[in-house]
Amino acid sequence: MSDTASKVTETAVENAEETGKRENLEEMFEDLEEVIGKMEDSDVTLEQSFDLYHKGMKILKECNRTIDEVEKKVLVLDEDGETHEF
Repeated sequence: MSDTASKVTETAVENAEETGKRENLEEMFEDLEEVIGKMEDSDVTLEQSFDLYHKGMKILKECNRTIDEVEKKVLVLDEDGETHEF
């Protein structure tokens, strides 16, 4: 595994685990774009591609978790003007 491939998602996944603080969705999407860009590079070996794929999936899971949390916080306004959780 190359150093470049391993550094791509350290920010999104490992920092979140170490500090307990998550990146926002925009930052995670940027990390995903970077992973995809690395995978599209013709110099990436098959092994590096598998590693990048695995790291990208970790970021994607974190994105989904964050989106799920946001959806739970969204309030819906009903006909009577009262709010209810989504």
